[in-house]
Amino acid sequence: MEKSNSDIVIKYILGTSDKEELEKAISVLEDSYYNLELRSILFDIWHRNITHEIEEPEPDEFPGILNEIHHKINLEGKTQKKSKVKRLFINVSRIAAILVIGALIGIIAQNYKKAEPVYYTSIAPKGSVSQMVLPDNTMVYLNSGSEIKYSIEGVNKQREIFLKGEAWFQVEENKQKPFVVHTSIYDVNVLGTEFNVKAYPEDDQITTTLEKGSIRITSTDNFKILNNQVLKPGEQLVYNKQNNVIRLREVNTKQFTAWKENKLIFINLSLNELFVLLERKYGVDIEVKDKSILDLHYDGTLKDETIEEIMEILQESLLVHFKIENQKIIITNSN
Repeated sequence: MEKSNSDIVIKYILGTSDKEELEKAISVLEDSYYNLELRSILFDIWHRNITHEIEEPEPDEFPGILNEIHHKINLEGKTQKKSKVKRLFINVSRIAAILVIGALIGIIAQNYKKAEPVYYTSIAPKGSVSQMVLPDNTMVYLNSGSEIKYSIEGVNKQREIFLKGEAWFQVEENKQKPFVVHTSIYDVNVLGTEFNVKAYPEDDQITTTLEKGSIRITSTDNFKILNNQVLKPGEQLVYNKQNNVIRLREVNTKQFTAWKENKLIFINLSLNELFVLLERKYGVDIEVKDKSILDLHYDGTLKDETIEEIMEILQESLLVHFKIENQKIIITNSN
C-alpha cells in the first residue's frame, strides 16, 4: 500500500526514512505543487505523535523543536559524508529542512498569533450620568463628561478599564481574572469591591475613594510609586499633578460617591470647584466676571434642583449675581 505524503514527511522528520522514502520526502518538500498540502501536513505533525496523542505545544516550545530538526540534519550530514550520492541527499535535505522550518514558522505565525484584546467604549455626555453592567456583572456609573474603554479579556486575560473622567465601580469578584482601572497616572487593582475614581484630564488631582473591600494602587509607565498603596474602606488616595505628591486620608465616602444618585454634597467646597461640577452635571458653561468670587466656599446638598434653582440659592447665600444667556451662565459680584 502506497504511503501518503503525510506519512512520508513524518518519517523524514523523525529520521526513520529508508532511501526510497527519503527521495519521496525530498520530492514533496521541494515541489511547490505540494505547498498547500505540506502546510496541512506540518500542522498535523504538531498536534500528534506517530504512536500516541500529545498535548498541543506552547508557542515558546517551537524554537526548541526547530533546534531539534537542525540537530537532526547536522547529525545526518556527519554520518553520510563518505558517499557522493548521500552527500547529494544531505545537501538537498538541508534545503528541505529550511523549507520545513520556514513552513513551520508560517504555521506558527498564523495559528498561534496572540489575539489582540477587544475593547468597548462607553461615554456619559455632559449633563448626564450613565449606568451600565459589564459582561462580568460589574456595575459601573459614569459621571458627566466621562469615558471608559473596557475589555473583559484584556492583557494577560485580566479585566481592564481605561478611564477618562469619573466612575464608580461595584466589581464582581473573580480571583482568576483580576480587575484593573488604568488612569493617566496610576493603576487601581481590585478583586471585588466598591470604589470611586475621579480622573478628569483637565483636573489638578486624581482621587480614588474606597467604600468596600480592598484596592491596591500601583505604578504605571508615567509614574513610579515606591511602595504600592493598599486602601482600606473609608480611605481616599489623592494624587496632585502639579507637585507629583500622593497623600492618603480618611473621608466620608458618601461625599464623593453621591453623584451617582444624582446628588451633590459640598463641604467647604470652593466656588471654583463647585462651578466645575455644575458645568459637568448640567452641561452648561459658567463665566465668572470677578475672579475673587472663586475663593468663596459653600456647604450644602443638591439633588433634584435645576441649574436655575441652584444659582438662586448661591445668589441668596453668597451675595453673587447671575444671568443666563443660552447655555452660558454669567456670574458677577453683587456688591
